[in-house]
Amino acid sequence: MNLPATIQVLERGWLSSNNILFVGRDTTALVDSGYVKHAAQTLALVAHGLQDRPLGRLINTHLHSDHCGGNAALQGVYGCRTTIPESEAAKVRVWDEDALSYAATGQQCPRFDFTDTMTAGDVLRLGDMDWDVLGAPGHDPHSLILYCASEKILISADALWENGFGVIFPELDGESGFAETRATLELIATLDVRLVIPGHGSPFSDVRAALDRAFSRIAYLAADPVRNAQNAVKVLLKFLLLERQTIPLVDIPRLLSEIRLFRESNTRYLQQDEAALAQWSVAQLVRAGAAEQVGDLLLNRD
Repeated sequence: MNLPATIQVLERGWLSSNNILFVGRDTTALVDSGYVKHAAQTLALVAHGLQDRPLGRLINTHLHSDHCGGNAALQGVYGCRTTIPESEAAKVRVWDEDALSYAATGQQCPRFDFTDTMTAGDVLRLGDMDWDVLGAPGHDPHSLILYCASEKILISADALWENGFGVIFPELDGESGFAETRATLELIATLDVRLVIPGHGSPFSDVRAALDRAFSRIAYLAADPVRNAQNAVKVLLKFLLLERQTIPLVDIPRLLSEIRLFRESNTRYLQQDEAALAQWSVAQLVRAGAAEQVGDLLLNRD
């Protein structure tokens, strides 16, 4: 990956975001902490990377559960300074689980505190390098990404993956998200980037090709918002499956109907019987090889 010696990428699966560990001369920091189910693994990986040094700072690109679910565990062990997007501070202070998306998506996130905030225009010193904080709304209206001009490295969170980007959640709530996603991609296209460290998947260097795929995908989704809603329903079920590994088929309609964003997507865009929509979602995951139906069970497949 041709990374500076002070950066370690802890590549995770789809349940937990990647973690980026910085071990500088004087300070250490971690960007994003994964999902709560993997908190013990996160602690072990971080401890191995730190090699007996303390973790000085924890930074969240955004507060979706797969990016900050390990915060409480890391804070408990290291007492680390914790930095979150400024626009999310009030929600964390009172711990509004619906506004923070956890109740809305049916996901878990143990309560955590924060020390300070960051916003677009700030500069962070991580791994003995300066990183510009850039706004990256779309997938999440409060998301931030980090860019090191001297090394031409972008920490892109869920704004850009090698093959796409995260679900555009604001659109499911009837808010704008397609235009913001496109604007974020346009911003990234202006940067001189040799390496992208995404929120999920391996770091990659063919940034132009990734951007071309992402622009094509946002055009496809924006042309018919039903497509974004269908994708969201599949992702919500896949996340449940990643977390549980096995789900009885008979439970799936109920589990999905308990998720507010599933209900919102169905009411606003899909307008299907919930049981039929659940059955469709199962069929889509099986067809994509992301799940397997064995008897009365749905099994996760990575």
